This record gives sequence, C-alpha cells and structure tokens, in this order.
Amino acid sequence: MILIWIVYAIGILIGLFVIELLLVALLPGFEVPPQTILKTQKSSGEAPVTSSSSRKDVRFFVNGTSLSAWLYLPEQRPGPYPCIIMGHGLGGTKDAGLAPYALRFQEAGFAVFVFDYRYFGESEGTPRHLIWIPSQLEDWSAALTYVRGLTEIDPARIALWGTSLSGGHVIVSAAHDPTIRCVSAQCPGMDGEAYAQESFKRMEIVNSLRMVMHGQRDIVRSWLGLSPHMVPIVGKPGTIALMNTLDAYDAFSRLMPEGYVNEACARIIIRGDKYRPIKYTPKIRCPVLLQICDHDTLVSLKSLEETAKILGTLAEVKHYPIGHFDIYTGSGFEKGVQDQIEFFRKHLSQ
Repeated sequence: MILIWIVYAIGILIGLFVIELLLVALLPGFEVPPQTILKTQKSSGEAPVTSSSSRKDVRFFVNGTSLSAWLYLPEQRPGPYPCIIMGHGLGGTKDAGLAPYALRFQEAGFAVFVFDYRYFGESEGTPRHLIWIPSQLEDWSAALTYVRGLTEIDPARIALWGTSLSGGHVIVSAAHDPTIRCVSAQCPGMDGEAYAQESFKRMEIVNSLRMVMHGQRDIVRSWLGLSPHMVPIVGKPGTIALMNTLDAYDAFSRLMPEGYVNEACARIIIRGDKYRPIKYTPKIRCPVLLQICDHDTLVSLKSLEETAKILGTLAEVKHYPIGHFDIYTGSGFEKGVQDQIEFFRKHLSQ
C-alpha cells in the first residue's frame, strides 16, 4: 500500500511539473524588455583596429549550414603556415574584439582563422541567437576540418584559441582531438555547475527562479515548434539577462559592433550549468596556456585552479590582477596577447 501511495505521489508531482511547464511556455506576460547596447567610444589608450589586406572572407559548412569566417595569412612569408583557430565567448561574434588578436598573431607569423558560430553574426542558422553548446562544439570541429584542408596551412601545427565560454570549448575540442598542437584558454569557463551555484547565491532565490522560468519557457516552446523566447545577453544590474553585471554591460558597449542585437534564446539558462569542460581536462595531451583574471566574477576561479592542477606540467598558468572583461582592451589586452604570442611561438615552431 505504501508503495502504491509513493507511485501516486510521484505521478502527481510529474503531472504538476508538466502543467507548470506548459503554463510557463504558453501564458503571456513573460516578455523581457529589450536592452539596447549604446556604443561607447574607445578610450585614448586603445589603438584603432585596422583591417589586414591579406584577410579573406571564407565560408565553410556544418550539416548544410553556411558559417562565416575570416582567414588571415602572414604577409611576405612562405607557407604552409601554422594556424590559430579562434571563436568567441557567450553571444560574441568575430567582429566583436577578436580582430586585434588576429592581427597581432598574423604579424607574429601565424595564419589565423576566426569564425562565427551558427545562429550568430554572418553565419546562417535559425533560430537566430541560439547559444547551443553541442552545436558550437560541432562548429569547432568543422572549422578544424576545414582549416586542415587548406593548402596554405600546415595541418600538423594547429592551435585553438578560446575565451570565456569558448575557453571551455577549446579544452573539450582538444580532448577529442589529440593532434591539436596547443591551446590558449583566456579567462575560460570550465565549470557551468560551479558558476550556476555562485550565481544563485549572488542573485538570491527569487531572481534565480525567474531566470529558470525564462529558460523553461524557451526550451518548452522549442519542443512545441513555437517561436523562441528571448532574453538580453547583457543587462544592467538587477535586470533579467544572461549577464547582468555592470562590467559586462559596459564591456559589450565597447566591444560589440554597431547594430549588435543584444538577445539570445533563453534556453541556455537551464542548459549552461550542465556544461563542465573541466571533466574533459584529464584527456588533454597538449600544452595549455591558462590565463586567469584574478578579479573575474563570471567564471569559477576555483574551477580554474582545479583545471591547472589536473593539467599538471601541461599547464602554463598566467595570472592578471584584472576583471573578466579587462583582458580584451588596454593594458590587459597588451599583456595577455604578448603572453599568447610567446606561447604560440614556443609550441607552433617546426
């Protein structure tokens, strides 16, 4: 009899949960006010970014979907070249602060391949602005295959460069491909579960539950074939957004191009905590440059320390007394990119 009541209770709870999901997905009133990013001027200490005459616009395909990329080739140097593949972090596009890195790498003698994920930037794919980690990992794999097929590139000397969310992607990608020569992981997100726990404490229970409901609304609507439910990628403190810290909002205002659409499908809210690149770290067989911003509030610093411990002698750890976004511009960028060039010269040589 007790077992029957337990089964009934479980059935009732499942039924209530299904009803809650349907109500959240279908009822009106969940729309989030858009937050337009106002483009700010670069500071006087930041040099203007100039395009390279040798940069080519190229396209490659993933499951029939066309992805947009830039290919930089060193000037006045014979090939085939070692190549650095680059992808952005959460909601970023290739024209959002990656060109300065690519130009510096090109000047140092490396080919560089910078791509937009499906659903973002100049790449195709619907729904737009879908941050779906399995798809992004497929995009990394497809980019690697495409680059290795180029006659200008030495397929045995490929490096991966990732930042923030993509800092975790390059770890996972290298774990799956032991032929990667080296990896540069800049302020990488290594443990979504640890970050979610820290965010829950920071946001408190009411706002955390509101975020979860937005994520539920979007993913259930996708199951039902309905239009996606969008939330801002960055927002001001206290608002509904994937990142609602002042430094994130200010950084996107500086880094994102004119016309950038500040929104994403909300389902990543309830999927991001399942993504734990740190679990793949024991499978890494190549050197890893692990760049840690000591005042970072957007990744779990504890997980970065654990990552370095797991990597052991394969890790080259660099600390910077700055926040998450300070490494993209100014003195943080200069120090960080110099360390990256030195690392790539060390490991991409013949």
